[in-house]
Amino acid sequence: MRIIMTHPEHSHDTPHHPDFDAYPPMDLAALKTYDIASRPSKVFYDDLGQPVGPDATVEDWLSSLPHQLASNEFRKTVKHIARAHREGRTVGVAIGGHVVKVGCAPYLIDWIRKGIIKNISMNGSAAIHDFELAFAGKTSENVGTQLPEGKFGMARETADAFAVAARLGCENNLGLGWALGKHLDEMNCLHPDASLVLAAYRAGIPCTIHVALGTDIVHMHPHVSGAALGEASMIDFRRLCAVVSSLAYGVWMNIGSAVVMPEVFVKAVSVAHNFGHALDGLVTVNMDMMAQYRSRVNVVERPSAEGIALIGHHEIMLPLMHVAVACELAKAAPVVETSVVAA
Repeated sequence: MRIIMTHPEHSHDTPHHPDFDAYPPMDLAALKTYDIASRPSKVFYDDLGQPVGPDATVEDWLSSLPHQLASNEFRKTVKHIARAHREGRTVGVAIGGHVVKVGCAPYLIDWIRKGIIKNISMNGSAAIHDFELAFAGKTSENVGTQLPEGKFGMARETADAFAVAARLGCENNLGLGWALGKHLDEMNCLHPDASLVLAAYRAGIPCTIHVALGTDIVHMHPHVSGAALGEASMIDFRRLCAVVSSLAYGVWMNIGSAVVMPEVFVKAVSVAHNFGHALDGLVTVNMDMMAQYRSRVNVVERPSAEGIALIGHHEIMLPLMHVAVACELAKAAPVVETSVVAA
């Protein structure tokens, strides 16, 4: 076979197709224009981020962020948390297990101790990681290695603790969160300062744990009662309903839970409305590493007067949020001048 290459300058003209006549190139000479100064715009010079030097303070750095998109949403969240705290409104936080695993519990514990957070809620995995860090100083096993050997989730002490807490939580409407906190308080833990559950128990604020039976490692152990876990967690749900009923002009943050806590929250909101509690001015914030359906509709959109979504890694976003709130609360409150009339 012979392949003959034809030079472009010797190529034949493109054949004319009659349908091309219906769409001739438009003559743009009569295009109407305007001067850019009169045009509405969404980005301005003053919105641009400004690099800072190594001697910059945290406040300098926060102020230097671009005034656009997520930076603005971040600032709004900081101001809402500070406002709610100053006004004595409820600030509640719900978390998934990953928040604890990546080392972010100390920031939330500090907020508990400072009285900023009035409630902490979590799924079963978060409570397990929280317990193990406090009790043993480590958590999060290698599932890929442990699973084929039948060792995944077989730690005795973790199962024992939840067996005790489940039964204790059924008594006197204590609930699973406070029962686990009480149990931790009575144990000889290596690192009690690492536990959100214990911090909430000692601060006397609601700590609610919401389990989905069969999802957590402790559910594989025969002495962990499903009936007791279910009842203790149901008590916690009802306690959470009381917390959510107080969220008018407060802030609810869902951090790192894509399914369980958004679903629990929207049911508690329904109960609050059913009892006639107004949730006017409620600000909801979802912080996660990616956008998820349930956290978007059940946290950001449906229940709130204002919903904010922040996407980013917990181990970066939560420390930034913590220090930004500290800076905001450190600002002097506005001084109200009063005139003194001489007698």
